Amino acid sequence: MIIKIALPLVLAFIMFSLGLGLKCSDFSKIFKFPKAFTVGLLNQVILLPIIALALALAVGLSPEFSVGLIILALCPGGVTSNVLSRIAGGNTPLSISLTAVTSLLSIITVPILAALAVRHFMGSEAPPVNVTKLGFIMFCITAIPVGLGMLVTSKAPELTSRIAPIISRAAIVLFVLIIGGALAKNWTVFITNLPTLGPVLVILNIVLLTIGLASAKLLKLEKSDASTIAVESGIQNGTLAITVGALIAVSTTEILPPTTVPAAVYSVTMYLVSVPFVLWRRRWSLK
Repeated sequence: MIIKIALPLVLAFIMFSLGLGLKCSDFSKIFKFPKAFTVGLLNQVILLPIIALALALAVGLSPEFSVGLIILALCPGGVTSNVLSRIAGGNTPLSISLTAVTSLLSIITVPILAALAVRHFMGSEAPPVNVTKLGFIMFCITAIPVGLGMLVTSKAPELTSRIAPIISRAAIVLFVLIIGGALAKNWTVFITNLPTLGPVLVILNIVLLTIGLASAKLLKLEKSDASTIAVESGIQNGTLAITVGALIAVSTTEILPPTTVPAAVYSVTMYLVSVPFVLWRRRWSLK
C-alpha cells in the first residue's frame, strides 16, 4: 500500500509543489545560460547513467540492485536539488530550468532506459516492462501535477506566493513520512542491504558532485553556476526512483522490491554527502 499507492500520490504532490515555482518563462532561461545549461543537461542525461552503469558492473551488484541503481541515476533531482542549490548559493534560475527540462525528458528516458536495464541485467528472469504504460504513469504523476502547479501560478500569482512555501514544506514532510514509513515496515531489508549499497551510493554521490563541479570549472563558469551544476549532477530524485522501481517489480507485497532498495538507501545516504558539500559551497560563495 505504501509503495504502490501512497508514494505515487506523494510524488504527484511534490511535483505539484515544483510546478508552483515554475513559469513558462523559466524554460526560456536556458538561453540566458546556454553553456551552463548544456553541461548540466549532458551530465544528468548522459554522463550520470554511464557512471552508474560502470559502478554497478565494477562492484558486481545483483541484477535487481543494478537495475535499481540505473533507475536512480535516470531520475533528476526535482525539488530537492532546487532547494540544495539555493542553500549552496547557486544560480536558482539555472537550477529551476534544468529541473524543468530534465523532469520532462525523464518521462521519455526513464521508461525506455529502465526497460533496457531490466533486460540487460536480469536476462531471462526479467519481468515484462510495458514502456508505454510506464511512460503514461510517469506523465500522470509528474508532468500533469507540474502543469497544474504552473497553471495555478499563472492564474493566481498572489495566492501562489502565499501557499507555495507551505505546500513545499508539506511536500517535504510527506516525503519524509512516507519514506520513513516504508523503511520502518521494511527495516530488515534496509539494514541488511545497507553495508552493500551504502558505500556504492556514497561513492556515486561523491563522484557525481565532483564531476559536476569539475566540468563547470573546466568551462570557467561562475561560482554560482558551478554550485548549481554540481548539485543538479549529483542529487537524484529518490521518490521517483522508488516509484519507478516499484512499478516494474513483480512483487506486490509491502516488502520493498529489490529494484527500489538502492533508491531507499540513497534517500538516507544522500544527505551524508550532499549537506557537507552544500554548506561548503555556501561558505565559498560568500567569499
